[in-house]
Amino acid sequence: MQSLNTQSSTYNDTVVRQFSIMAVVWGVVGMLVGVIIAAQLVWPELNLGLPWTSFGRLRPLHTNAVIFAFGGCTLFATSYYVVQRTCQVRLFGGKLAAFTFWGWQLVILAAAVSLPLGYTQGKEYAELEWPIDILIAVVWVAYAIVFFGTIGRRKVKHIYVANWFFGAFILAVALLHIVNSAASPASFMKSYSAYAGVQDAMVQWWYGHNAVGFFLTAGFLGIMYYFVPKQAERPVYSYSLSIVHFWALIFTYMWAGPHHLHYTALPDWTQSLGMIFSLILLAPSWGGMINGMMTMSGAWHKLRTDPILRFMIVSLSFYGMSTFEGPMMAIKTVNSLSHYTDWTIGHVHSGALGWVGLVSMGSIYFMVPKLFGQKQMHSMKAIELHFWLATIGIVLYISSLWISGVMEGLMWRAINADGTLTYTFVESVKAKHPYYIIRLLGGTLYLSGMLIMLWNVLKTASNGKSAFTTIPTVAAHA
Repeated sequence: MQSLNTQSSTYNDTVVRQFSIMAVVWGVVGMLVGVIIAAQLVWPELNLGLPWTSFGRLRPLHTNAVIFAFGGCTLFATSYYVVQRTCQVRLFGGKLAAFTFWGWQLVILAAAVSLPLGYTQGKEYAELEWPIDILIAVVWVAYAIVFFGTIGRRKVKHIYVANWFFGAFILAVALLHIVNSAASPASFMKSYSAYAGVQDAMVQWWYGHNAVGFFLTAGFLGIMYYFVPKQAERPVYSYSLSIVHFWALIFTYMWAGPHHLHYTALPDWTQSLGMIFSLILLAPSWGGMINGMMTMSGAWHKLRTDPILRFMIVSLSFYGMSTFEGPMMAIKTVNSLSHYTDWTIGHVHSGALGWVGLVSMGSIYFMVPKLFGQKQMHSMKAIELHFWLATIGIVLYISSLWISGVMEGLMWRAINADGTLTYTFVESVKAKHPYYIIRLLGGTLYLSGMLIMLWNVLKTASNGKSAFTTIPTVAAHA
């Protein structure tokens, strides 16, 4: 108990606990909306004939909830947890850190209200209107001050590599968000982009792909570089490789956005440049994946008995697979088959569910017992069940969409001897229906695992409350 009090007087873990709990809560909400819209694709009647429950409004709610609510809260929690422990200093700006929590929850609630009501800029992953965008920018600047302020007053000369990735993610996301969201307000919840036509598309996909590259990759690699060695109780396989991985990844990722705009009005040389950098991106991506995997040297036997470590290592497998598939799909000839099909959606979810989802769950399972003064999670068997539900769900989800997507692309390009299309668009939609049922099943299994996690996390937190009754007074005088 004394060690818990000492740790709490050293570190500000209140905000870490808040973000950790809300990451799981928002994960359930975001994935529930995902299952609902997956069901709407199987049974369109579930739109209910109402504008605010239509697929077109719930889909951006789903993406914003899982990326920025679930993923964002996870990144706040883990970065605040890691930066304090690797710098051996209390979090800079306690009240500012608290502001980032409440400010971010306000952003999420504003998104949850405005998107179903139809307020949108129509930009992928950047749908939120200008008042909310300004709030995001303010919260993000506060986040940067807290994070870099903590590093600035560190007691350890060395800056651990996880903090390099967290720092790059914070700076890049600020740049991406502010530039892409530049707009002229027309009314309280309506604005027009500062860019026009093909320039708007280019800026949007510079933002869109780097939201994947920095929010959903660099930030979560920061998680990987701290939590995998800690859970495996092994040092990082190659620290030199981690530094090469960092610089190669952040330089290369910035150039890959144009591969989203193959066969559009974007100049051909720009499309080709995006393709080339996407292919180069395979090297640093796999360098990081291999570094994480090889950290397990001498500890592979732990996977038999440690479901938390299993979450982390399987997430790296999906990271390697997704970062191989992505560059391949960026090749123009491959893209001519895959673009606008379910194959792209399958690829996105192999990264989102497999990489981001599993490494988030593993890191939260690692932190929660320590944050609430418990030796381990309330139920290790529940973690085991969660792992298998999630893994089976991912496999069903992505394999069904791969098959559906390739079939869809082949049907679209099939032509008769006289040059007419072999299939109508409606026929391609009908052919996908069985695969959408499998996708729905996979998503439901994944959501079921998340519900089990919510129960497990809340039980662990409630069990730990009594151990922390004296801590606020200790922390207040630290």
